[in-house]
Amino acid sequence: MLCQFTFQNFKSYKNETTLDYQAAVLPEFKDTLITEASASDLLPVNVVYGPNGGGKSNLLQALACVISTVVKPVNELGKNRQGFILQQKIDAVPFLFDETSKNEPTEFRMFFRIGKNEYCYYLALKNDEVISESLYRKAVTGKKTAMIFEREADSISLGYTINKKSLNTSINPKMPYLSFLAINYDIPVISEVITWFESCIIRSYANPVVEHQILLAKDAPYKEQFIRALNDMDIDITGYRYDEDTKQLFMQRTLSSHEYELPFSQESDGTKKLIAALPVILLALREGRMVIIDELDAKLHPKLLRYVIFLFKNKEINKYGAQLLFTSHDMYTLKNTIFRRDEIWFAAENASHESEIYSLHEIRGEDNDRIKNTAAYDKQYLEGRYGADPYLSNMLGGDFA
Repeated sequence: MLCQFTFQNFKSYKNETTLDYQAAVLPEFKDTLITEASASDLLPVNVVYGPNGGGKSNLLQALACVISTVVKPVNELGKNRQGFILQQKIDAVPFLFDETSKNEPTEFRMFFRIGKNEYCYYLALKNDEVISESLYRKAVTGKKTAMIFEREADSISLGYTINKKSLNTSINPKMPYLSFLAINYDIPVISEVITWFESCIIRSYANPVVEHQILLAKDAPYKEQFIRALNDMDIDITGYRYDEDTKQLFMQRTLSSHEYELPFSQESDGTKKLIAALPVILLALREGRMVIIDELDAKLHPKLLRYVIFLFKNKEINKYGAQLLFTSHDMYTLKNTIFRRDEIWFAAENASHESEIYSLHEIRGEDNDRIKNTAAYDKQYLEGRYGADPYLSNMLGGDFA
């Protein structure tokens, strides 16, 4: 499970930026948190709002960049690896509106929890080469941190966990050492970390092609779960069939005791989007994976989006600590009946054209008080009180009933 992600000098983000999945001490929706004995509570969902060009997608791409940089070589060169659910490798592009930044490395730091351990992975990239890298581990209940490895350019230092092994420390400058170890050696701690990276599911529905990339279950129980979820959302599909010869997907319905098939291409845009997104969401819930989706709300009815959000917030359904991160423009779900204040994030550019993010929980009003959990988040957002969407308030004069 992701605890915290920090990065800097990536695309529109110049300065250090942190997205947090560690739950703040808030009264609302305590029963939806991912809880473990003697460990800090984690959020099941984070959503990012903001204007076009504000940095929402770049935030998700930063996370996709470090994940894909680690996993791509393992997926291509490793044997018997699980499929990596990602469209493409994301390159580390620095902030270009600054003479200094464009010549500096892009840096990422991730804290994530696997079982009883918490890991910290750091990666710095410049011109597609690894400048610096490290992996540390500590017990969730402990304070002492152990170094697994450190890398500075072509120099490697090994911690006690793996330093007794006969390892090759001459490395490819373009490949993370974490990836190299996973490909060439059977080291339990490395395998555990790589498996977590591989489990992350990344989708961008800003790309229309992705809506036609469908991961349909073949096993009967999972197929039934998929159909049942569609029916719960009032989509009356009773089954599906994939024709190997024509490479076409057909959705099946029963009307007046008669069965009909409709090509997937003839479904509504919203139904197509849901059929494409739902299988990976259900997979994440079954296996406790992280799902990162850009523009999840596009073409999706707000009630369906709300249903998807509550799949992750319902602990009877989300039994294994699955997490969702997505961007959205949808005002229907920007409400105190759906999200905690620390689950709502805003991305916007400052006067220097640098993207920044902040959570609703961090915002303070003119009286220096935090936004209350009884506030009308959608109304206040459109009024420009949260600072991440100046356009509507400017056009309409900021005067809302």
